[in-house]
Order: sequence, then C-alpha cells, then structure tokens
Amino acid sequence: MEKTLLANPGTTASCPARARKWSNSQPADLAHMGQSREDPTGIEAFAMPVSALPRTGSDPVLLKAPAPLGTVANSLRASDGQLQAKAPAKPPRTPSFELPDASERPPTYCELVPRVPCVQGTSLSQSCPEPEAPWWEAEEDEEEENRCFTRPQAEISFCPPDTPSCLLGPQNRPLEPQVLHTLRGLFLEHHPGSTALHLLLVDCQATGLLGVTRVQRDNMGVSSGLELLTLPHGCRLRLELLERHETLALAGALAVLGCSGPLEERAAALRGLVELALALRPGAAGDLPGLAAVMGALLMPQVRGEQGVEEAGVRVTGKTGEEACAGLFSQVSRLEHTWRQLRRSHTEVALAFEQELKPLMRALDEGAGPCDPGEVALPHVAPMVRLLEGEEVAGPLDESCERLLRTLHGARHMARDAPKFRKVAAQRLLGFRPNPELREALTTGFLRRLLWGSRGAGAPRAERFEKFQRVLGVLSQRLEPDS
Repeated sequence: MEKTLLANPGTTASCPARARKWSNSQPADLAHMGQSREDPTGIEAFAMPVSALPRTGSDPVLLKAPAPLGTVANSLRASDGQLQAKAPAKPPRTPSFELPDASERPPTYCELVPRVPCVQGTSLSQSCPEPEAPWWEAEEDEEEENRCFTRPQAEISFCPPDTPSCLLGPQNRPLEPQVLHTLRGLFLEHHPGSTALHLLLVDCQATGLLGVTRVQRDNMGVSSGLELLTLPHGCRLRLELLERHETLALAGALAVLGCSGPLEERAAALRGLVELALALRPGAAGDLPGLAAVMGALLMPQVRGEQGVEEAGVRVTGKTGEEACAGLFSQVSRLEHTWRQLRRSHTEVALAFEQELKPLMRALDEGAGPCDPGEVALPHVAPMVRLLEGEEVAGPLDESCERLLRTLHGARHMARDAPKFRKVAAQRLLGFRPNPELREALTTGFLRRLLWGSRGAGAPRAERFEKFQRVLGVLSQRLEPDS
C-alpha cells in the first residue's frame, strides 16, 4: 500500500533522515517539491493537484520546489521509506523562463523550471478592457482602402442573416395590428433626426458602405458596395437595393393610409414623413437612398396622386403661406382633405415639402442633384441601379440621352469617391448608439415580413408588390372615397 507524506518543515529538524539517492529512470514530475504548509498562498497556488500526476508502482510523490536542480538532492531526506522535503529558504520571485500557459495539460518531462500559469487580471488593462467601438466607427485600413481590383469570387449580399426578431414572432401574419401599434409608438418616441441616423446606419450596411468584412472584400474584388454596384457581378446587390427602396416606400405609405382615426392623425403622419425627409436631405444626415424612399411614399398615387405635376416650382413671392399652398395643392387627386389639413396645421412643413423636397428629388432622379461627399453621406443609387438592370430612361429622346450620360457619369464618380463617402458616413454616425428595436424595424427583412407575412415574404418580388399596391389602393379609398 502506497504512502504519501506531504512536506512538513517543522518535523524535518527534529527527525533527522537518511540521505537517499534518487534514480533518474523514473523522474516523477518535480512540480510538487518544496511546497510549504505555512505559505498556502505562495507556491501552493501554482502547484498541480497530486491526483493529477501519474504514478507507477510505489513511486513517491515529489513536491514542487522552485529551486535550482542542484539543491534538490540536499533538500530531500528519507526515513522509514517515507519522503520528506525541506522547504527552501526563499523561493525565487520569477522563474528563469516561462512557457506558454497550458494549465489544461500536465507538465512535461523536459520542463526544468516550474511552469507558472497565467493568472487572469494580472494587469489593469487586461482585467478591465476598454469597450470595443461599434463596427460603423471602425477605422478603415489604408492598405484595404487603396487596394486594386482583384478577380471576384462570388456574388455578395449585405443583408444581415435571419435572426430571431424582437418585434415579430417566428410565424406572423401580414400587417399584424399589435405590431403596427408598437411600431407607431416606437417612431413617436424618436425625433426625426434620430430616426434619420437609424435609417442612415441601416442603409450604409445594406449598401455595403460600412461594416464590410475582409472576406466580403476578397469575394467581391473591391472594397465597397458602391463600387460593386457598377460591376457585372453586382446584380444581386442591385436587386436587393431596388427591393429595399420599394419596400421602404410602401411602408411609409402604410404609415399614412393605415391611420383610420381622425383627419388630424393622418395629417400628423404626413408631417412626420416630411420632417424625416428634411432630416435625411443633403447637409443633414445626407442619406439620399432613405430620402428617395420617404419621398416615394409621399408621392405615391394612393397617397397624393400627382406625381410629375409641374406646379411644384411655383414661387410664393407676394403671397401668404396659405395662399401659396392653396395653389400648390390644387391638383392633388388623393387624400385631398388630409393634405389640406397639413397645410392649415403645419404650413411651414407643407411649404418645405413643395418648395425644397420635391425639386430636390426631381434633380436627384435626373442625375443633376447634389452628390459631393461632405454634404452627402450616402449617394442616390436608384437611377444608376435601374439603368444597369435594363429599365428604360423616361422622357423625350434628347432629354433621356442627356439623363443617361449624367447617370453614368455620376456612377463613375460614385465608385471613385467611395472611400470619401465612407469617411463622411462614419463621421455622421460617430458616437451614435441606435435603439435595437428601431434599427430592426428599418431593415429590409423585417419590413418584408411585416408587409407580406412570414409565408408571403418568399413570394416573387413583382407579385408581392402588385398585391400590396392594391391593398394600399383599397385603404386610400376607405379613408377618402372618390366623389
């Protein structure tokens, strides 16, 4: 039967022991030599448990002493077949060299110096790491920013993967009333400037301007989604951005047409959309795709019914605000009472929509609007995307040719200035901390499930949009039937 006796320096002096010569043929690990009971917080804290060491036959268990090997023989005594170890006078503060921390495996035979495992929290900087900056504030590597075009490997999608929603269940029906009520309260809690920054963040991620990983760069061959949009293998991204633009416009129209309450409630919804568009314009958030989607909702036939009316440029010199608005709104064919209520209750907002936002949107669609990095964080990509996807340019032939050339010229500058747009967008979002629910509510995947349900979200795109346009038409007729 084996016997193991731990070192007891107190009994070593009173019980002299015979010197015993050790053979190196069975080198039980020296990891437990010289351990003292009087110092439980010293070397004992770094010792391996006795049961974890392998033993064969009647080999004694050696105690760990962080002393040079030359003093091991003098520190051992034997009496009656039992081993005792004499603790060293003073253990060394640090070993002569340290091996990498491998506390999950037993010490090896070739270790001459006791291994000191790394202790967590050895320094203040390691124990209290600084919080990492959000991905949209990460600085871009200069080498990645100035990289040349490489052969693409695969088509890239910047849509976030499907994750459990905090607003929708695993299976949901289209336009669930409780979810719509929650979203209404969520948007009312945030002022238009905050909502604009949320939309800018989601649009930058969907476009591939911010948050692009090294693997995605290697796969698409360029460093930004703005460059990818102009290339043949950017077809998937172009289709995703077209769907996002149309889905956001439908959701904005639903925010107005879904108000079944009094007239003032619909007018307030219109005012909220106009104020959001003002917060997205160049010089503010500078999110032109978001601006285009909001304006698409306001100018939708079911909401206003006067797209392309030329009276948008009427000046108000010499007229009061209400008189000017009366002329501007004379050709509105849908929700006429709602727009008139907006004019009476929020005249300044109505004038900003007519005198600033509509001409700006027309110029952007024609490729003549502001697009310089600085006042713009994310350029207007819809005209270029439609053109590259085969849609014809509307208008007379001579005007359409000029518009075509402006669009292509703008696309070339957009790809060239992608690093500048990235810096401007990151500067706009510096220090911004989004609300998780509002951020999710602005993603394409969430809006698709909200409008068409979990089952209908997978239907063909054209079929989905055609059906929802009919739904919006029915809602518009219920609110203000044609006379």
